[in-house]
Amino acid sequence: MTNNASSPHSASLPMGLLATSLILAVGFALVPQLILSAPNEPTMGFVQRIFYFHVPVAWLAMLGALTAGVASAVYLSSNSETADEIAASAAELAVVFGLCAIVSGPLWARKAWGVFWQWDVRLTTTALLWIIFVAYLFARRYGGPGARRLAAGLALFGAADVPLIYISVSIWRTIHPKTSVVPTLDRGMRPAFWAAMLLFSVLFFVLLGMRRRLERLRKQFNTLYLDADEAGLLDD
Repeated sequence: MTNNASSPHSASLPMGLLATSLILAVGFALVPQLILSAPNEPTMGFVQRIFYFHVPVAWLAMLGALTAGVASAVYLSSNSETADEIAASAAELAVVFGLCAIVSGPLWARKAWGVFWQWDVRLTTTALLWIIFVAYLFARRYGGPGARRLAAGLALFGAADVPLIYISVSIWRTIHPKTSVVPTLDRGMRPAFWAAMLLFSVLFFVLLGMRRRLERLRKQFNTLYLDADEAGLLDD
């Protein structure tokens, strides 16, 4: 008699993922309430609440870039498949969170500066970071036999841009808020800000783990497909 019951591993998600998903669900329900209850910033008023989204996603774009850069350096030096999977996963997250920062920033700037965009050094270096990792994804997909190593080289350039983004407001004249904004936040704004930072950071690592697993499965599928093709199992 055939046993049609699914195995426990295929029928259920890992407990860690389920628990983390529950934490994220609760977090995305509670953090907006903290943001709405935070005091208004005297100059910008309600629109300043974009800050609670913009800063975390900008931080995670930089974290994704640094992670991709470090993992790419390991891959280039050791040909580690694990490092390559982490680099590819983190690069995609750098693009996603970078786009969120580039979109949310101008919405905030329109109220604060009167225009959506200025070629301010912080904005320009952030846009450059996003372009580098978009180029990484294109190079990895269309770069031919050496695509992964070419993309890894781009990731190193992207990671090198991250310290420049951070220190840019301290070195050059800029209209972007300084890095001292966070340490000097109003006491009533801190719970909402740090809760948002924690929530988005957990989301980043969950997505990174899931995307790395997908990349590993994709490589396994490609290997099996090539083996089956060589064995003549795919012939019509």
